[in-house]
Amino acid sequence: MALPLLSYSPKSQNQRVAAYEIPGDEQPRIFTTDNLLSSGDMDNLIEAAYRQIFFHAFAWDREPALESQLRNGQSTVRDFIRGLLLSKTFRNSFYEKNSNYRFVEQCVQRVLGRDVYSEREKIAWSIVVATKGITGFVDQLLNSDEYLSNFGYNTVPYQRRRVLHSRNEGERPFNIKSPRYDAYYRSQLGFPQIIWQNEIRSYIPQERKARAGDPSLYAEMARSIAPQSNPVPRVSAQNIDYLSRVPRR
Repeated sequence: MALPLLSYSPKSQNQRVAAYEIPGDEQPRIFTTDNLLSSGDMDNLIEAAYRQIFFHAFAWDREPALESQLRNGQSTVRDFIRGLLLSKTFRNSFYEKNSNYRFVEQCVQRVLGRDVYSEREKIAWSIVVATKGITGFVDQLLNSDEYLSNFGYNTVPYQRRRVLHSRNEGERPFNIKSPRYDAYYRSQLGFPQIIWQNEIRSYIPQERKARAGDPSLYAEMARSIAPQSNPVPRVSAQNIDYLSRVPRR
């Protein structure tokens, strides 16, 4: 018998505040199959889905079968997102490298496009992961009213209301706020790595940089010449007999 989802109270977040949206460059771009005009638009939609779920997909991480089904209309965007969440790459990179609480937090961010409301929500979804597994957890997220009302079957999830017009800076992206590995696995992999350089490069403004013909450009060449000084004579000039040394004519 599956346990019901533990109740939790929503928290005031940006995406829950109704406001008049003004289009701008910082607004998230919405990728949906409702207004595709060319095959290039489908490529952009697939890349956006990979960025949302994996942050970056290498050639090894891509799912050709899922892409083919989406291109041919055999599946929806929601099915494609489900396939990425249940893929081997997502399992190895997120589920096996994190605790259930952190895994729930990352899935809520990537699927529902928001932060978790509280620790109680983490516990509620962690119980679903423990009782129904990853498949049941992903299905319950994608079947939730919050996901269907915001993204439906044809829209790629995105971070909702990241930028507010009343603030100078918006919220940080999820991939920066919640990296793929937690602190334990980052330490096992040797991150963060501190690289010390032997030479410290200082910034020189453009107007203060030496131009062609500047003598400072030839300072190193002048130092490499290393001219030899005149040797000190061993015999004093006062003890030399000049008259005997001058030849007669």
